[in-house]
Amino acid sequence: MPEGGHTSLVERIARVLCGSAHSANAEGAEVSASAHVDHHWPKHRNQALAVLKAIRETDASGASVGDPATWTRMVEASIADAEDDA
Repeated sequence: MPEGGHTSLVERIARVLCGSAHSANAEGAEVSASAHVDHHWPKHRNQALAVLKAIRETDASGASVGDPATWTRMVEASIADAEDDA
């Protein structure tokens, strides 16, 4: 079985987007935004999906060290999973 996270990429990205808006570690004011993020991250799913769609093609740096086709398949699989869950 391949290695991988237990949390989908779309959820992880959505949590980052949600947290950045509320956490004092980013643009927000909350000292601890974890409870807010746990509750509100789903509101950022569409933004997270847009991020995944934007990165489905790697850049030159990524292509120089790996297979761009593999990267694209991996990201597109995550997009498909997210769209199936919607």
